[in-house]
Amino acid sequence: MGFLTDDISINTILGEGSFFSQKLQIKGNVRIEGDVDGDINATGNVFIGEKARIKGDINAESAEIYGIVLGDIVAPGGIKILSTAAVIGDICSKKVQIAMKAIFHGHCISHKDEEAYKKSKEAHESEQAVLGNKIGGYRSGVLGS
Repeated sequence: MGFLTDDISINTILGEGSFFSQKLQIKGNVRIEGDVDGDINATGNVFIGEKARIKGDINAESAEIYGIVLGDIVAPGGIKILSTAAVIGDICSKKVQIAMKAIFHGHCISHKDEEAYKKSKEAHESEQAVLGNKIGGYRSGVLGS
């Protein structure tokens, strides 16, 4: 499916001003406009709105980020980090786009080739597990814990 340019339907919406604390497990596509303190796992695409703040990892087919994400993003189909976004964490995808005014601080793994992508992703995950790092230790204090 790739980037969110396809005509897709949203299965789940968390509106602006809403807050969710726990792990979100979504079947399909999700649009987040509020705050999430926990991981987001979706079988489809994740859209993080401009006013959204996420403190947790995102795993999805693809991700389009306009807001703040303090966590790792794994989306094999593609990751777009737009000019209003700030991502503090590692990203892993086959396609990555980062706008000029976006803030990104972390490691980036991007390979078109499926085998190279899998090897790099596994190596990075192993390294993080050995080091005990979760996004380089950046998790503290973003959502006013």
